[in-house]
Amino acid sequence: MIVVQKYGGTSVESTEKILKIANKVSKDYDRGNKIVVVVSAMGKTTNYLIDLLNQVNSNANPREYDMIASTGEQVSIALMASALSKLGKKAISLTGFQAGIDTDSTHSRATLKRIYRGRILSLLDEGFIPVVAGFQGISPDGEITTLGRGGSDTTAVAIAYGIGADLCEIYTDVDGVYTADPRYVERPKKLDKVSYDEMIEMAVNGAKVLHPRSVELARRYHVKVVVKHAHKESDGTIIEEAGKLEEPLVRSLSVDEGIVKIVLSGVPDVPGIAASTFKKLAQYHVSLDMIVQSMHKDGKNDIAFTVSKEESRDALKAMEMLKHEMELDGIYFDDTMAKISIIGVNIVGSSEIVYNMFDAIASAGANIDMISTSNSRISCIVKREKVKEAAKAVAKRFGLEE
Repeated sequence: MIVVQKYGGTSVESTEKILKIANKVSKDYDRGNKIVVVVSAMGKTTNYLIDLLNQVNSNANPREYDMIASTGEQVSIALMASALSKLGKKAISLTGFQAGIDTDSTHSRATLKRIYRGRILSLLDEGFIPVVAGFQGISPDGEITTLGRGGSDTTAVAIAYGIGADLCEIYTDVDGVYTADPRYVERPKKLDKVSYDEMIEMAVNGAKVLHPRSVELARRYHVKVVVKHAHKESDGTIIEEAGKLEEPLVRSLSVDEGIVKIVLSGVPDVPGIAASTFKKLAQYHVSLDMIVQSMHKDGKNDIAFTVSKEESRDALKAMEMLKHEMELDGIYFDDTMAKISIIGVNIVGSSEIVYNMFDAIASAGANIDMISTSNSRISCIVKREKVKEAAKAVAKRFGLEE
């Protein structure tokens, strides 16, 4: 088989762990598989590099952000390729550019455009193990770009699709996907299989196992993905197409404490205002989550939305520009909130599930600030200080614990 294996930062955070991973890859290769390895930067290297940049200039050009942030993966690939060579394997490290990963020109949040499969396939045919830098690519004008934090997952899935791999294995520090994060629920259940749609909702709403873009890519191109523990033997969790369920079923719970709520107060209630508002956010490439518009008197509304903490600075810049273009009463910023979500196929169609979600949160003494739904998700915004109690209550209500 052709297998793409991705190893995250915690899996390669030391030279000892890199040697251990290299030994595992070597054994997989000896079984007759053609292996492509994708690695992240070691441990918290990317955080360290960004901190260095902020010490020099906290408003550095996004191009320079990508230039420094991309170097962490280059260290990892060189070390991994060298470790494999020590074990007698033909291995070669490749940056995103050398691997043929093309993106658009958006720095720090670039979008993948194409994978040139030629070099990787040629190396595989020659018996090499290509070790590819995750998280990065090259723009049309030859600039180094990065895909955003967690982008190595997306790199791995894209390469798997691009070279026609039989399997994409995502190795992390957990042995699969669980019904909840153990930081919030003491005894969550491990899931053997999860649908693409469920995994996307889990990832978007706080689960840290996979990056949302990687799952969206896997769903679009039907890439078989398995999540496994990097240093333990396990069957992991298979990400696949949804099976047919007769009854709605809550499968998992996610918590996201990394959100910021922004409220535009006193927005004129005239056609085109919402479009103008979110056009500004689009210009800054800000990803939105919940959006709520409430009706007020005297021809004015309030518009509230949530963004990630990482993108909140850009969101506020965009809104400050907007404030000068239209008459707003004010812009309010709240970083004391958290989001709790339940995920499962067709759960919004069940009024009983909706009731139990809200009732469980209320039983924990938490007040719901915002609500958002999709076909397979119900999300509520509550105060961060109450989110752990609320998560425990919801998990117990829906039987998500062992």
